[in-house]
Amino acid sequence: MRIFVTGGSGQTGPAVVTELITAGHTVTGLARSDASAARLESLGASPHRGSLDDLDSLRRGAEAADGVLHMAYGGDFSDLDDMMRRDTNAIKALGQPLENSGKPLVITSGTLVMPAGRESTEQDEPDPAGLAGFRIAGERACLDFADRGVRASVVRLAPTVHGPEDHGFIPMLIATARKTGVSAYVADGSNRWPAVHRLDAAALFRLALEKAPAGSVLHGVAESGVTMKSVAETIARGLDLPPVSLTPDQAAGHYISPFMAIAYAYDAPVSSAHTQELLGWTPTHPTLLDDLEHGDYLTTQGM
Repeated sequence: MRIFVTGGSGQTGPAVVTELITAGHTVTGLARSDASAARLESLGASPHRGSLDDLDSLRRGAEAADGVLHMAYGGDFSDLDDMMRRDTNAIKALGQPLENSGKPLVITSGTLVMPAGRESTEQDEPDPAGLAGFRIAGERACLDFADRGVRASVVRLAPTVHGPEDHGFIPMLIATARKTGVSAYVADGSNRWPAVHRLDAAALFRLALEKAPAGSVLHGVAESGVTMKSVAETIARGLDLPPVSLTPDQAAGHYISPFMAIAYAYDAPVSSAHTQELLGWTPTHPTLLDDLEHGDYLTTQGM
């Protein structure tokens, strides 16, 4: 297939582009800068100049493709309404050229849209009041195309997609530990985060493009719930720092922002059993704690 990809030069994107090309697909990637274009070319993809705000460019990219993968997400996190509008408009622009074609449209969301405090499945409804409730509008915009002749599906990624040169939530946690001299968790640290290795996530995106049924909601999760205490203790051992428990009030001033204090205390396990059975997806790469112990997380200075 000829796949049009947004976010192909980002954190997870290069692994996905490589996975698609290795499987025999041809990839064209949205590039908003010379650096992004060069990165895509180095991976074997063709750059398509434009941005998420250039809806005509998105439509042209989708029109020339046999399938679309939308991974890019950006904007000002202080204006979530604007971020939702930008993402929803981009998804609509990408999906419209695919109507009545049976072609795949796969978009990215996050498992933090799910209700807190219990293990959620792909069949459960997302929680508008949840930590990532602002991603729900994009999910719905995509799934609406399933009734319009598009093989539309949503991949919800775990909050930590780990692997070499990660610059997400876990490196932020490590940087805070280096700065403060303690590796912290909130309360008893029993709250759980899902996790997935970047290469396993890339395989899931490929499978979704190749064969996910229209209307599928998929969970990109290899581990349903890793306790934040176990993460903090692994970091503590690696950096030779003490692990400490913080109250929620202490956490608000300890981490880089009050929002991150809430995030690191969030209990949000999810299952991917349905996704694995539906697509034959079997995660095989290292776990999060293995990556923390043996990867590059604790050997670099982080953020």
